[in-house]
Amino acid sequence: MTAKRKAASKITAYDPAEDLTSDTAIAIFMAEAFATEDSGYIAHALGVVARARGMAQIANETGLSREQLYRSFSRNGNPTLKSTLAVMKALGIELTAKAHR
Repeated sequence: MTAKRKAASKITAYDPAEDLTSDTAIAIFMAEAFATEDSGYIAHALGVVARARGMAQIANETGLSREQLYRSFSRNGNPTLKSTLAVMKALGIELTAKAHR
């Protein structure tokens, strides 16, 4: 095995959920997601935070199934506003409005 091939075999996929260990980290992560104004990315980011907190716990708190949460908050998911607000509430994330300048 060449050195290049050996190095490539050690690369693993990065999971941002592993670094979301504090409320501050989660708030920064979600603020950056909202700043993109990309609804798909925001939904995916909520899914990442839900995984970081524990999908089973979020499912229990929202009354949604884990499968539904994984599907809705995946990269290609399209969650309803109702499920988005339920997940945000379970995660302790507030959605606020302010005038656009």
